[in-house]
Amino acid sequence: MRHLLTTTFHRHNHRLPAILHHLLIRHYRAPKPPAPPKPPKPPQKPQSFTLHDATWEDPYSWMSHLNDKVAMRHMDIYMEQEEKYIEAVMSDTEKLQSKLQSEMASRLHFDLSTSPIRWGPWLYYKRVEAGKQYPVLCRRLASLNEQFISNKDPSGGFDFVSGKKIEQKLVDYNLEAERFGGYAYEELSEVSPDHKFLAYTMYDKDNDYFRLSVRNLNSGALCSKPQADRVSNLAWAKDGQALLYVVTDQHRRPCRMIGSTEEDVLLLDEPAENVYVNLRHTKDFHFVTVNTFSTTFSKVFLINAADPLSGITLVWECEAQAHCIVEHHQGYLYLFTDAAKGGQMVDHHYLLRCAVNASSCPRIWERVFDDDLDMVIEDVDFCNTHLTLIIRENCSFRLCSVPLPMPVRKEAVRLKELNPTFLPLPDHVSQIWPGPNYDYCSSTMRFTISSPVMPDAVVDYELSSGNWNIVQQQNLLYERTRILYGTTSSGGIANGSLNHLNSDILNEIKSEDDNLWNCLSEFYACEQYDVSSYDGVKVPLTILYSRKNKNKNQNPGLLHGHGAYGELLDKRWRSDLKSLLDRGWVIAYADVRGGGGHGKAWHHNGRQQKKLNSIKDFISCAKFLIENEFVQENKLAGWGYSAGGLLVAAAINSCPDLFRAAILKVPFLDATSTLLHPILPLTAADYEEFGYPGDIDDFHAIMKYCPYANIQKDVLYPAVLITSSFNTRFGVWEAAKWAARVREHAIYDPKRPILLNLTTDIVEENRYLQCKESALETAFLIKMMES
Repeated sequence: MRHLLTTTFHRHNHRLPAILHHLLIRHYRAPKPPAPPKPPKPPQKPQSFTLHDATWEDPYSWMSHLNDKVAMRHMDIYMEQEEKYIEAVMSDTEKLQSKLQSEMASRLHFDLSTSPIRWGPWLYYKRVEAGKQYPVLCRRLASLNEQFISNKDPSGGFDFVSGKKIEQKLVDYNLEAERFGGYAYEELSEVSPDHKFLAYTMYDKDNDYFRLSVRNLNSGALCSKPQADRVSNLAWAKDGQALLYVVTDQHRRPCRMIGSTEEDVLLLDEPAENVYVNLRHTKDFHFVTVNTFSTTFSKVFLINAADPLSGITLVWECEAQAHCIVEHHQGYLYLFTDAAKGGQMVDHHYLLRCAVNASSCPRIWERVFDDDLDMVIEDVDFCNTHLTLIIRENCSFRLCSVPLPMPVRKEAVRLKELNPTFLPLPDHVSQIWPGPNYDYCSSTMRFTISSPVMPDAVVDYELSSGNWNIVQQQNLLYERTRILYGTTSSGGIANGSLNHLNSDILNEIKSEDDNLWNCLSEFYACEQYDVSSYDGVKVPLTILYSRKNKNKNQNPGLLHGHGAYGELLDKRWRSDLKSLLDRGWVIAYADVRGGGGHGKAWHHNGRQQKKLNSIKDFISCAKFLIENEFVQENKLAGWGYSAGGLLVAAAINSCPDLFRAAILKVPFLDATSTLLHPILPLTAADYEEFGYPGDIDDFHAIMKYCPYANIQKDVLYPAVLITSSFNTRFGVWEAAKWAARVREHAIYDPKRPILLNLTTDIVEENRYLQCKESALETAFLIKMMES
């Protein structure tokens, strides 16, 4: 019987797990996925505004009331909520952010020394010491350069004759940071022509202005005077015995010029609120030029640098605001300008010349070059022996030089007739930047060459011999940085005479031009297109993608735009974008109207009442990427910085379904309020760019393109990450207002969040923070495309 019971028990017992499992399944309820974090809702305090024939309401205008303690207390609470919200939304990307940050940090320059700049007997450079955040400005005698133990360790040099280190530390910016509240942000820096003093301006974040300091380079001590606040320009005179500088008023308008020798002397004071003052010295230090300008006129005055307190002489004036740079060479003044001719606007710059001692009044300026639409002069630079010119041929940039002095002729000549020497450049050049080129007596001139598929190359061109040296360029092919301190020529590379480079690098360097320039076009394709905008105007579009990851109509894409102030769109190679390219992304750049590189008319056709042109150009380029299957539909993102943020946000308002995501960095989003009631001082250039609200036609144009005023209701918007800063140089309230109103008006979708990334630091001055911010932005884009 016991055996029978046992058998019966075991016979039924083996079924219990199955029965229990069945019961558990029947009663099991899968746990609900965690609810997505909800965006914060700031309080609304509606306020009405009326101008001309329009009345509108702004429920978030209180965010910009900086002097209202209650409003700022609410703003602090709201910013804390935004911080928690972005942390919650992006919490599942922490590993990805860490991986991206490591990738980006690994591509930074290992050697943090700038390439030395030759000026007279000295080589000047900056380097970052181990464990320090900010660089040190140093110099060493060029004659002792060969005694350095290693060019990659500039502090390792030793003068065995005197028993002293060769390097002289001039300014430690880590110590400057202690003086200025933890920041070391330098705007101006000028060594005196006798190499005894350094005048420089540092940003005082507590007072929100730049402060002038002068340092004795022999003793290293700060001079007791001159010291001044709100300094915007400076120039040495009298062989370093006098310093001239310009200070701004409370609205940041440069208006007063001061000459400082033993005592400060007021040399010029412009009381008119719309007149601005600027100064610079000619490259030979014979003169200081003073520019005064407004929207209705431009003037250039000359000061004898040998006697700076003797007065100023008018040498040029014209109607309307114009770009005017005056240089001096062997008794002649050269004026590089885009001023109107005969009352007619010109589309490009041109070069004029007249004798310094010309007796006519007003002066008679002669044309140096005839107009040539095939070779437009974008910029010029002088040394004692040569004139260098940056030329634009259609959308391509070239660099050439002409020997000086040029023959004096009665009539202007075409540049081609002077047989200019064209200097070697890589393919796909997007911009050429003249270097400091302080040493006027040297025939070696430095330029930085930029390309979408090549890390920036700092190049020295020896204009007399034709030799050229790449003095600094990151070599991403081998994850190294090449820093060649002026000892390697192009011929030397081809002939294998790089004695100071490691043998493994020598074996890898080839003689082809692309390899000389460390061009990455073998791995990344760079293509140019002309896109038809809504009115038939052709808009240049540059497209970049990885050759091995290009899949037709399957790639996500990121479209950059700016289109303001006549500035060139920055298409330089960015190592942080390599993380997207290697993941199959297409990177594109839209050169919309309002930007630079295509003449003054191109700029004017995208500003003020024509601002909508730049926005429609950007939309046309976005559609081109999708329609031509470069980018998969619903996988396109936009990217804009400052005024470019306005461009991208306005494009999103017009076509929210065209974009899946967007990155807006310190964007200009509330143009109507900012132009009407500026909290941070605006300049004449800002109003010339975006319009004068007092003019009824400009006002209506502003209301049409303003991103904050044109957010659509009950429409699904793309995911947007806005980065801004609590630093007083940026208006964080614009980003906060726009985010709040989009959330209020648009259809809510947790997969398309509107995020605010707010920092308290000046990210541009900290490489670690740059990597961290770029990693967050890249992780955001990847997350949004995969969600």
